Amino acid sequence: MDVVELHNRTVRNFAELVADVADNQWTEPTPCSDWDVRALVNHVVGEERWAVPLMEGRTIADVGDSLDGDLLGKDPAGAASSAAREAEVAAGLPIDKVHLSYGDEDPQEYLHQLAADHLIHGWDLAVAIGARPRLDADLVDEITPWFAEREQIYRSAGVVGAHLEGFTAPADELLAAFGRDPRWTPAFEVIERFGSAFDAGDLDKAMSLVADDIVFESTSPAPDGTRLEGADAVRAEWARLFADTDDPHFETEETVVLGERAVVRWRYSWRDASGDRGHIRGVDVLRLRDGKIAEKLSYVKG
Repeated sequence: MDVVELHNRTVRNFAELVADVADNQWTEPTPCSDWDVRALVNHVVGEERWAVPLMEGRTIADVGDSLDGDLLGKDPAGAASSAAREAEVAAGLPIDKVHLSYGDEDPQEYLHQLAADHLIHGWDLAVAIGARPRLDADLVDEITPWFAEREQIYRSAGVVGAHLEGFTAPADELLAAFGRDPRWTPAFEVIERFGSAFDAGDLDKAMSLVADDIVFESTSPAPDGTRLEGADAVRAEWARLFADTDDPHFETEETVVLGERAVVRWRYSWRDASGDRGHIRGVDVLRLRDGKIAEKLSYVKG
């Protein structure tokens, strides 16, 4: 595929996804854990705005800080559409070298970089807002071999996360190479954040991720365990757990999300009186509502 066509298709796909973002979705989480939807879109629009002067032969110094900060204003979809159109035109400009931050680069290589970023961030945006990801097979086939030759460069620069294993579909393999979990959903992100907060003993953070009317069921005492309802009761129970446990560690071993339901397989360990570490394994059956955990039913193995 011609690299200009490749670039322009991914740019167009991203702009169309931005047009589908609902008013209440701009603060939703994305697979890029540091960015919500608005920050993700602002990043990509920034790339498109930069592409215009760079493809015209200007330098980083020429542009200065004129493209820093918020580029979306009060009309994010309009800003994204305008930036996309300008980037498509710029992609076809005749130029020998593009002056990037790391040095002069071949324009075809630069356009490949932009196309890859648009393709992957397009997936990020689609799953964040519940839209259909636009990982067309021909686009994946173009980006996959190109990225395979550059993956270690990207990773050593800290641009992508660890390569995830266990995926076989071409689109999933490409996402995994970019450090993305193809199973990601907004619910998956909430569960991951909750697990991290629980491991850190950060009760305030953990409680910020649960509903006010949360239901929590523990395993003991047998046979039915203890059922607690409401954030105050659950907070008090978890506060006792953190206070009474020496050097606790909560590790998520597997997460399966099915709509508003999820199953989390976990391992919880602590330091006993002799200084050794004990542990238990178990599962949580979760129900999510409005982006928060509304029900946490815990079952311990053994």
